[in-house]
Amino acid sequence: MSDLYEKLRQRLDDMGTGYPATQNGIELKILKKIFTESDVEMFLMLTPMLETPQSVADRLNLPEKETAAHMENMAKRGLLFRQKKNDIVRYAAVPFVVGVFEFQLNTVDETLARDLEVYYQQVLGKSFQSWSTPVMRTIPINRQLVTEWPIAPYEDVAKIFDDQKKIAVAQCICRTTAKKAGKGCDKPMEACFLFGSHADYYVDNGMGRFITKEEAKEIARKNEEAGLVMQPFNSQNVGGMCSCCGCCCGMLRSLKKQDNPAAAVKSNYFAQIDKEECTGCETCVDRCQMEAIDMVDDIAVVNLKRCIGCGLCVSTCPTEAVRLMKKSDDHQYIPPKTGMETYIRIAQERGKI
Repeated sequence: MSDLYEKLRQRLDDMGTGYPATQNGIELKILKKIFTESDVEMFLMLTPMLETPQSVADRLNLPEKETAAHMENMAKRGLLFRQKKNDIVRYAAVPFVVGVFEFQLNTVDETLARDLEVYYQQVLGKSFQSWSTPVMRTIPINRQLVTEWPIAPYEDVAKIFDDQKKIAVAQCICRTTAKKAGKGCDKPMEACFLFGSHADYYVDNGMGRFITKEEAKEIARKNEEAGLVMQPFNSQNVGGMCSCCGCCCGMLRSLKKQDNPAAAVKSNYFAQIDKEECTGCETCVDRCQMEAIDMVDDIAVVNLKRCIGCGLCVSTCPTEAVRLMKKSDDHQYIPPKTGMETYIRIAQERGKI
């Protein structure tokens, strides 16, 4: 049985940001809690490409009815992604992050949460920012925070919402898991936005609810007020966007451990403080999720290596002493067009293809 789960670990390690091994085998313990042996066998026969149960059954010489039932059961438990389009249902294998982990929103318990935290501290957290292409990236909550216009559509939260035909909102898996493990914070829980087929998947699985574009903007505004950072998937056409905190979010926690978070996050902006206007109130110090602002002689100073350009310091400055500045043209980052391109880039950088 261990060999079977090790094969699953290796398959997951080839996908997304990976699923690295540890010396104590905590990663296998996690998989055994989530996947049955028959689940593993099915997962190993699938790919990240969407496929109908009939196609899978024909390809693998399996009974179609049983194959369809098993794939649907796995999708309901967050082990496969499901897309419903024109009465056709297709399924695909997904990475552990973003994928299987996030899809355990309704099932994660204290034991799994504590095991996940141990695994994160040992190896998983280190893997998120180990490559040039990140899975998620930070953008300002509001384009008005940026001094130099225009900004790209994929960096405008309101435009991202406006471009969606379908939006759902879900509880934050990171804060949910942290609380199950006896940690966490008091930041808003309804913080993850899903679009299109991803929205359908979350609602169908009872993990989220559909909302309007205006509701999405209002939730995002309240999350920003609470000090959450907007992080869409690292692509121009995004399937989701999260409101993240620096104490629970796996991505931001990983960024905080970097010597140069600004470079790792691929943000196109940085905060700049007008020393003449700064009153030393320290509001921005408390708001910063990256600990990028220090007080020097009672004046706030930005550490540009740690600033990820989120704009949390800008929106609440009582004297408007802070602005987001656009980085120079040679430091502008253009995300891949699609999520698939993002994963291909990561796989290439990791030497997996």
